[in-house]
Amino acid sequence: MGKEDRCKTVIEVKVLPRSSINRIVCEEKGAFKIKLTAPPVEGKANKALKELIAKKLGLPKGGIEITSGERSRLKTVRIHGLPSEDVYSLLRKGT
Repeated sequence: MGKEDRCKTVIEVKVLPRSSINRIVCEEKGAFKIKLTAPPVEGKANKALKELIAKKLGLPKGGIEITSGERSRLKTVRIHGLPSEDVYSLLRKGT
């Protein structure tokens, strides 16, 4: 089992689709509030969410997995390849 297999972090996100910009706004009540320009149709917002988180963390998009809330604004996201302290530190820099 490699290091990437052991490093799994789960975060909560609240997605605000159809915003003017893609960005992590803040951390609120244990969840990251994330604005996305994509609409919440045909998985476009979910795809944009994965791309934004992957870019902020310097990970491939395949390392980001939505584990619950695919059709909800409140989602649970599993991140493979980084320890939780690194994930939270990097995402908080985006706010």
